[in-house]
Amino acid sequence: MQLIKKYEIQSKHKMIEFLNEQPVGRVASLDESGYPQVIPMNFVYHDGAVYMHSHPFGEKLDNIRRNPNVGFEVDQHICFLPSYFFHPTDASQADTLYISVVIKGKAELVHGNEEKALALNALMEKYQKEGRYEALVANMPSVHEVAIIKVIPRDIRGKYKIGQHWTRPYRLKMARNILEREGRENARPILRIMGIDIIAGEESLQVIEEPEM
Repeated sequence: MQLIKKYEIQSKHKMIEFLNEQPVGRVASLDESGYPQVIPMNFVYHDGAVYMHSHPFGEKLDNIRRNPNVGFEVDQHICFLPSYFFHPTDASQADTLYISVVIKGKAELVHGNEEKALALNALMEKYQKEGRYEALVANMPSVHEVAIIKVIPRDIRGKYKIGQHWTRPYRLKMARNILEREGRENARPILRIMGIDIIAGEESLQVIEEPEM
């Protein structure tokens, strides 16, 4: 994947942090006819690998057994920027703010129940942060019965466009446009990602940090 340097996420820590903030990833494997099969999955990045749980039978598992080379992708759409933000009539000027991480790696099915239990507990910690469950252990039938897919990254790349390439005055200008188009409630989380906050009780904006990943 060729990336423009100013849009590339430089920090692996930031990429892992982003991965584990997102609820859904997509794993791509090759079917027996050579066509990519892309499946949305719950996942967790843990101890240097992506883990996913699955029904113990299915096409994606057959694909992985036949060819372990897979792709894995996670993205977050931040905001669509309409063309009139940039030009009165030129539709080609429309743009999007986003974050994405793409992994190429080797997939395998985890057979050891200790590792399966660790992966399932990591998934629970991600998705059920409030707790209120007993940790899974290797001898539980539910651990034996589920399939765990492990993707070991060979290459991990991230790309983001959240206004980091704009000057501070231009970023504030775009933020005002977003606030006007989206409304205060919808705009606030978008602007926070851009490093901008709405001053309480006003429609004024202030830069709180430079957006960086």
